[in-house]
Formats: sequence, structure tokens, C-alpha cells
Amino acid sequence: MFQGFGPKTLPFLKALAFHQTKEWFEANRATYEGDIKAPLGDLVEDLSAAFAEAKLPLKGDRKTALFRINRDVRFSKDKSPYKTNSGAVMTRQGAKNEPGLFYFHIAPEGCFTAAGFYNPEPPQLANLRAAMARDPKAWKRLLAKLAKAGLAPSDEYALTRLPRGYEGTEDAELAAGLKLKSIVCLRPIAEARIATPQLIPDLVAFAKDALPLLEWGWSAVVEER
Repeated sequence: MFQGFGPKTLPFLKALAFHQTKEWFEANRATYEGDIKAPLGDLVEDLSAAFAEAKLPLKGDRKTALFRINRDVRFSKDKSPYKTNSGAVMTRQGAKNEPGLFYFHIAPEGCFTAAGFYNPEPPQLANLRAAMARDPKAWKRLLAKLAKAGLAPSDEYALTRLPRGYEGTEDAELAAGLKLKSIVCLRPIAEARIATPQLIPDLVAFAKDALPLLEWGWSAVVEER
């Protein structure tokens, strides 16, 4: 049962940024396992149960949902072996590569939760954009629902120009949506909350608020297949 992340969680991740060596990590592995990895697994499994009770179509388990602390450096100029954050992702079937996700992120720079369609494959992104253009009113209704919950799609990494095929779009809200490369909304999490079991109802509340975005996107991806 999730009781909160350990008190050394953020100090460990901060220190890991300065000690990117296997020797340091192994000397401090017990802190990682006890304060971060084990609680994150508990969180995912307790959240799966809480989501099911709330009839939210998201799930995961400690074997498939957690991201590894080791970085994949095969195609990166940055050869640092370890990530300096920790996170997990939950989807409808529990697989990381499914379209439409719920994500939880812990880092010294800030903790947050997110939901939506992050960096979708080109065909999926094309389907999402087509759904926006086909029914702009539905897209605007979605934006209004999110706004009532204090949410909005993040425009980080958005295109500066309209994508090919949509150059003549004059509607400002529609144009802003079409420029998105990821369609995701986020909510910050106070540092104090990650150390308590109260994090679970916080995350359930966010998932409920973000569900309209997921449902819209799932429908768009399925309908355009």
C-alpha cells in the first residue's frame, strides 16, 4: 500500500545529477529502491485499483508502468547513464506504447502529472489533427471542459507554423490546436504531497479532469483507423 515517497527521494535525484557513475549509484541503490522505486510501484498498483473504482479506463502495474532509471544512450550525445527523475505511465491496457496516457513525474525541478497524447506517431497525430479540423466545435467544447478544471493543452514544442494541409486555417483556437505536436495537459504537484498517501486522490481527481481529452483522442484515433 502506498504510504508516500521516502524523504530522500528528491535529494537522491538531485545528487544523482552530480554523481553520474555506476559506483555512486550502487553505493546508494538502497535509497533508490526503498525511497523511490518501491513506493512508485505501490502508487501505480493502488492507483490502478482507485481508477477502476472511479471507472477511469487506466491501469498499470509495477512491472510494466515504471520507467527505468537507466538512460538509453545508444543514439544520444549525452552519455550520462542515469535519469535524474522518476516516473510511471498508465494506459487503457497497461502498455506504455498505447495512444493516450496518464503520466506521473518526480524530479527536483518539479513534480507533475500529465495526461493526453504525448509525441504520437505521425499517423496518430494526423488523425488527431483531422478530428480537430473535421469538428472544430467538438474541439472547442473539449477546451472549455478542460478550462473549467483549470487545464489546457500544453503548447510546449508546438509548431510555429500551421502544418501542411492546414495553412489556410483562420480560426485562432483551431489553429493553435493544429500546431500542437503533443496534445497533453499537466498539473503541478506540490513537493509535500508526494510524501503522503493523499497523493492518490489528488491523481484520481486529475485523471477525472483530464478524461475528456483522453476520450476525445481515443475516439479520434479509432475512428480514423
